[in-house]
Amino acid sequence: MDLLDVGRILLGLVLLVGGGELLVRGASALARRVGLSPLVVGLTVVSVATSAPELAVTVGAALDGQPDLAVGNVVGSNIANVLLILGISALVLPLSVREQLVRLDVPVLVLLSGLLLVLALDGGISTGEGILLLVLVVAHTVLTILVSRRRDRTVADEGTDPEATAPAPPSSLVSVVLIVVGVGLLVVGADQLVTGAVSIAGALGVSGLVVGLTVVALGTSLPELAASVIAALRGERDIAVGNVVGSCIVNIGLVLGVPALLSEGGLPVPSAAIALDIPLMIAAAVALLPVVLTNFTVARWEGGMFVLLYAAYVGYVVLDAIDHDALEGFTFVMALFVLPLVAISLVATVAFEVGVHRGRQESVAGRRTG
Repeated sequence: MDLLDVGRILLGLVLLVGGGELLVRGASALARRVGLSPLVVGLTVVSVATSAPELAVTVGAALDGQPDLAVGNVVGSNIANVLLILGISALVLPLSVREQLVRLDVPVLVLLSGLLLVLALDGGISTGEGILLLVLVVAHTVLTILVSRRRDRTVADEGTDPEATAPAPPSSLVSVVLIVVGVGLLVVGADQLVTGAVSIAGALGVSGLVVGLTVVALGTSLPELAASVIAALRGERDIAVGNVVGSCIVNIGLVLGVPALLSEGGLPVPSAAIALDIPLMIAAAVALLPVVLTNFTVARWEGGMFVLLYAAYVGYVVLDAIDHDALEGFTFVMALFVLPLVAISLVATVAFEVGVHRGRQESVAGRRTG
């Protein structure tokens, strides 16, 4: 570890923030210019763009004979996307959630996460399974656009489109230039940060899977963090949420599908990831369901809970990697106290929201019959 590595990390952070700002500006303007909703742009354009660092790192790692790093990057990035990035974005500003996200995109994320575990049970993702993942992510993208256009036509017919009176966005050319420059800054920034971080982690003697799950995953997820937080600050909440969910879907379908096609014999999956990390990734996706179901918002306290859970996950991975004496006590506290409290909080929140919703329905029904 030296000052050059630290400098790369700092430079990467600066480039990521600047790239995230340009990407959100361009994507938001392009959405209005071509008639797509901000949610769709977040689920497609922004999510694919901010997943470019994961794709570059994963393909490079797979071709260099480091499948542990490749798989750890994707799994760790998805856990970071849901728990850390969505959590921080909600702390910045409570996030509203479109009905489409609840009915279509989050369930797709849960199903894809479960499918990944099933495909990996035999120790790897074959070429045919990589093709399947790619087909599924393309199908989701097409379905997302079709559902959004149907909704937008309905809104236009009802004359309730809040963007109808909004100022004219920049030209499509300017929007595309902003997106391209933003993506370029994100990719370069992520590369600098990951290079410095991997060098530091390697000097400490940490395994490839652990580096992928923590350092590289966090580094390649910083574009999503920059884009989502900046989108939240600018009031583009649909882009903030859509970016997180869309990036997770793209990570599984595209970022794992491509190296499975390029690697001879498919992409091996470490047994440790199958036993612990992929199930935790599924749990994070499942935990998102009751959160977005509660009044279609991600509240600040829910965001704070997600951030704390991510910190606990990283703490466990690090303690396990260095075989620290505190690991047993940490695991005991998490299993007997923290995780049950989180589960109880989620169940109680959903029950409360269901009760409130039923009360409103009964009140409306009473006024109509009265």
